Amino acid sequence: MDTSMTYPNSISIEEDGDTGSSDSIEETGHTNHQSQCPDTSAIGKKKLPPKATINMPGKKRRLSSEVWDYFDIIPKKDPNDELKCRCKKCGNEYSAESKSGTGNLHRHVKRCVKMTTKDIGQYLITSDKGALATRNAQFSQDKFRELLVHAIVRHELPFSFVEHEGIKNVLTYLEPQIKHMTRNTAKSDVKKLHAKEVNRLGSELRGCPSRICLTSDAWTSIVTDGYLSLTAHFIDSNWLLQKKILNFSYMPPPHNGVALAEKIYNLASSWRIERKLFAITLDNASANDSCVAILKNQLKLKNSLICDGVLFHVRCCAHILNLIVQDGLKEIDKSVELIRECVKYVKGSQTRKLRFTECVTQTSLDSKKALVQDVPTRWNSTYRMLSSALYYRLAFCHLQLSDSNFRSCPSLEEWGRVEKICSFLQVFYEATNAFSGSKYPTSNLYFPQVFKIQLKLSEECNSSDDFMKRIASQMFVKFNKYWSEFNLLLAIAVVFDPRYKFQFIEFSYNKLYGPGSNELVKVRNALFDVYNEYVKISNTPGASSSCSRGSNEVYSPHGAKEQEDNQSFDILEEFDQLTPLNLPVVHKKVNWNYLSKLARDILCVPVSTVASESAFSLGGRILDQFRSSLSPQIVEALVCTKDWLFGDKSEVAMNVIAVIKAVRLQLEVAWRMHKFGIIMNAAVVNDEGRSIGWPWSTTLL
Repeated sequence: MDTSMTYPNSISIEEDGDTGSSDSIEETGHTNHQSQCPDTSAIGKKKLPPKATINMPGKKRRLSSEVWDYFDIIPKKDPNDELKCRCKKCGNEYSAESKSGTGNLHRHVKRCVKMTTKDIGQYLITSDKGALATRNAQFSQDKFRELLVHAIVRHELPFSFVEHEGIKNVLTYLEPQIKHMTRNTAKSDVKKLHAKEVNRLGSELRGCPSRICLTSDAWTSIVTDGYLSLTAHFIDSNWLLQKKILNFSYMPPPHNGVALAEKIYNLASSWRIERKLFAITLDNASANDSCVAILKNQLKLKNSLICDGVLFHVRCCAHILNLIVQDGLKEIDKSVELIRECVKYVKGSQTRKLRFTECVTQTSLDSKKALVQDVPTRWNSTYRMLSSALYYRLAFCHLQLSDSNFRSCPSLEEWGRVEKICSFLQVFYEATNAFSGSKYPTSNLYFPQVFKIQLKLSEECNSSDDFMKRIASQMFVKFNKYWSEFNLLLAIAVVFDPRYKFQFIEFSYNKLYGPGSNELVKVRNALFDVYNEYVKISNTPGASSSCSRGSNEVYSPHGAKEQEDNQSFDILEEFDQLTPLNLPVVHKKVNWNYLSKLARDILCVPVSTVASESAFSLGGRILDQFRSSLSPQIVEALVCTKDWLFGDKSEVAMNVIAVIKAVRLQLEVAWRMHKFGIIMNAAVVNDEGRSIGWPWSTTLL
């Protein structure tokens, strides 16, 4: 079918599938395109109509610019007359000659009265809750592209999504003026969005008042490509804890300490934050030890580390706990095997599930609690299985009476053994959950949790139960290996938690080693060494700024979430009873500005690499979605941009934790007391040097 139409005086219309947007009258047969005016992508656009062409002697010119959607060519009455065009809205006439270009036409479209909101025809009447309202019907192609690219990043959509015929039909129905994108355009827009966010985040990192802590981990994709995730943790000027995935970078082999150190240092340098680093948290791979040693030497050359890098390396505590528990559970008890068989039996068929549900109903238990089947290689799933089985203990006993085929129900003595094992593992489970957070400060949680674990291990090592004594002894050997090498920074962080302060350090070491131990002296000396270092390097006099307001959400001081089962071994209750509530104390020699900076830096130190590991699940989904056909640069752009734009939006309320707010508030209160001469009797260190009074109190929580 011939799709061309002929207008009078040699003006013709032809179908053209080209969706290009050249801004000049193009001559057919020529390949050079010359733009004579700025792009008008902000102008409302239509789905391109058939293109107009002008027949000239010996050649035909095609009107390819999108601006011609708004103008009609005026047929010439005389061949010598100037070629003109008329605005479809207001009727104004302009030159359409090639030498005149299209700049004047673009400018007219932007300021045409008939195309602005002054024209009542541009409005649509809408109904909102029974009331009539008007809205502007003008369409922005730029806004459409921006929203579509955000949707691709946020929902991990393939780039081919924009070319799906069904999607294009829906969008065209909603807005006839829409100009559809190609997958290459979408990919290009993602790169531009990532570059824009890199500049914004870079300015935020370099301008934040605190130092920056890093976590990093390596990962191998399903097609054996190596990736390294680098995540930054810092507290911003509003005292909000921030977590940002800086890089999800391709990591070629080898993955040894030298290569890892070079990669991490280059990435930090590309963000220009190598002089602001405070600590780095890595797992316990041997390559990471040599990596940290090389990094410390490089940063020492720039005099960038606090206390000469003594506090720089933090080992992943969640990984350490996993090693300790797995070492102790190599020999599993028979009673745990029986529980595993019970769960397998119930989940074996739908008939058994229904029968077990009837037993649950008859024993007046809540059937909403899940019955968990464990993965033997993951100890935390074993704990969850034992915990859920103990909850349904009566139902299992009832099932044994009603089902003759169910023969694996534990005896009364074996149920008691399961209860002991579950209570023992609960301490480790709660600590792992507490260490695995990324939306709240975790450095202040390390010491109380590890203190509880050590007391629990000591108690079970002296147990009369041979099985519990054996596994506790195996764990204690591994525990002492890592406890003797723990970073003193993690003990100092407890001092800045208003719920504990230095009194908890004294209480803990007195319990473990007796009064006046060398370990307590080490922590005290390290605390003042760090403070003196901040006094030395800081050039900003005066007090801290006023505290900010935030969410009222409070994080539980004894775990990442409240446990349904209150059987936890909690020595902290004894500390709470022994420690009286006291008023804030100040000391005239303390500079609250330095102390504020120190608290800000220490509280943002993560004690696990969970934040970096979480990037791998996102990266894995993206690679699976695109069947590993993306370049590493696009994968990094998608992972990082999603984290920056949408990663924390759903949990913004959890980003402000009571600990940080309390520290900030009480530093302000203490400084004001000092400013107006309200000096209490207690000092930072008393005459005997046995206790430290910091400017906050549990009464302010």
